[in-house]
Amino acid sequence: MEEDDLSKYVNDPLWPILVETVHSMIMYRYHKTYVEEKILREKPEISPRELAARLGIPLGEALVILYELRGKAKGKLI
Repeated sequence: MEEDDLSKYVNDPLWPILVETVHSMIMYRYHKTYVEEKILREKPEISPRELAARLGIPLGEALVILYELRGKAKGKLI
């Protein structure tokens, strides 16, 4: 996923609302852990759409998970 691709979502004024909504989802923690431990090790450049399709999760959840995990990998505070 290119940085510019994600920035169009992150820079949107509704991004904080999406993040808050995703964080309130029951399975979010488990999905994030699975993505970090399994999927990103197999395919580090997976796109949000591909991740959403692979896990059967909403695109918004995939966007937030990838944003947070890729930021963590780069050592950025989220």
